[in-house]
Amino acid sequence: MTIPSGIDPDILRSFAFIAEEGSFTRAAERVGRTQSAVSMQMQRLETQLGEKLLLRGKGGAVQLTSHGQYLLERARTLLALHDDIWAAFRAPSVQGTIRLGSPDDYALRYLPPILKRFADSHPGVDVDVLCLPSDELVERLKAGELDLSLLTEGHEPPGWPKELLWRGRLAWITSERHAPHRLTPLPLALAHGACSWREAAVTALTKAGRPYRVAYTSGTQVGTHAPVLAGLAVTVSTISWLPEGLRPMRADENLPPLPDFGILLLKGRDATQPITDTLATHITEAFRQEATKPMRAAAA
Repeated sequence: MTIPSGIDPDILRSFAFIAEEGSFTRAAERVGRTQSAVSMQMQRLETQLGEKLLLRGKGGAVQLTSHGQYLLERARTLLALHDDIWAAFRAPSVQGTIRLGSPDDYALRYLPPILKRFADSHPGVDVDVLCLPSDELVERLKAGELDLSLLTEGHEPPGWPKELLWRGRLAWITSERHAPHRLTPLPLALAHGACSWREAAVTALTKAGRPYRVAYTSGTQVGTHAPVLAGLAVTVSTISWLPEGLRPMRADENLPPLPDFGILLLKGRDATQPITDTLATHITEAFRQEATKPMRAAAA
């Protein structure tokens, strides 16, 4: 009888990424391998352990078996210890702090996996995240107080180098349980005056001749969601992330169309190199992967 050797940490990492992503394809992107190579890794792992670990469902979704759940809990512990040892002896001694700005809704929607992956590869680098509206983040960039910042398109300083991360259409957002969009004048929950989304909403309603009133204002996207959840107003937002209880409005609900907008990445004038470039690459790649995911549709 052949005694199996220890489990390769690279295979365990692929397994953990499959569990996190629910997809062989996205896990393969994270480890820099082909999907077929990751599939072969999982076949080898299941053969080595003698148990079924993963089940493929409809649409390619992946679920863990009970043995897979058991392995995942222990694999995460083992990988954390492995990475700690590797970082202590082999990882480049890169240290420092990167100052990253972002509007609050982008921070909540996009930053958690980006920061996790960056921390895995650069454990000695701290990231200070500052959440402010785009117009205030621009002022921080100009003052040299930020190394990188996400911004809503339309707020960037003229001539400042920028990278377009994502472009899509704004949507009117209402409550799933209430119908504030049927009121006249239309009650709105919008950001403060300098917000480009606010300008887009007001311009669209004015051109359409639809009476409105700005009933609620907030400096954050979360703040505009609150009165909409209560059924007191409608707002504008992307539809890639919405709290439970909110929905994008349909075209037949008779609010005027809103324009496309973009999410930009800007680098500070005196940004620390090359650490800043590395985090910028993580951000760009995350948005590239995000673009391949299906968008949430309006309710029928």
